[in-house]
Amino acid sequence: MNKEINSLSELITILKEDIGTYSEDVWFRGQDCFDWQLTPGLFRYTTEVSETSLLTRFKQSASLLIDTSPKDDFDWLFLMQHYGVPTRLLDWSESPLTSLYFAISDEEHDDKDSALWMLKPIELNKLANIKTTEKNYIPSFDDEYLTNYNIQNVNSNKKLEMSPVATIATRNNSRIQAQLGVFTIHHLDKKPLDEFCSNKEIIKYLIPKVSKSLLRKELDLLSVNKFSLFPELSSIGEILKKKLS
Repeated sequence: MNKEINSLSELITILKEDIGTYSEDVWFRGQDCFDWQLTPGLFRYTTEVSETSLLTRFKQSASLLIDTSPKDDFDWLFLMQHYGVPTRLLDWSESPLTSLYFAISDEEHDDKDSALWMLKPIELNKLANIKTTEKNYIPSFDDEYLTNYNIQNVNSNKKLEMSPVATIATRNNSRIQAQLGVFTIHHLDKKPLDEFCSNKEIIKYLIPKVSKSLLRKELDLLSVNKFSLFPELSSIGEILKKKLS
């Protein structure tokens, strides 16, 4: 049975129970629909999607629109994810409140239960044989552990299939900093992340649809809203319009 989150006080109680004395990092991800699995955008299509073609097309149109050119394909992949292009990345956050917001903010899905996932990135990386004695060590995109996950190496060795990895990236824009963003990246295996894991690495919580309205009000009381997570001019306008409705 999945534990239910009906209020922020319940969320705190549940996290205290499930994190317990575990002293390594924990990450979170919110999803609008409880039945959705942890599948990266690139793998959600029934037709074959070429990551290389997407990258080439994105570069073609984006190069003149960005101030600083990405230094490598990982930087491009990160930029593509940021602007909604399907990639092998999944967005996570170090904040449960941020992830809860993303699980319940879209009122178009109010007829469905939502999900909050909790991931132990250190434990996930052990499945990919990333082991270290350094506390809270999580590789970055610049780390040698991630070499086999870059686009060129993935395409050059189709027989190699590796487990997904939890990784960090430079928070080089206000949005990812506000959201305390972190990532998992898949290799070639299209299996959803949750199917690689047991309860040792990941836990899924149920957010009943009847509780979404209350949770939104509680998050708003704590100023967890569109502007706090998307500190951009468009967010201000959206918030002001809601106050008038």
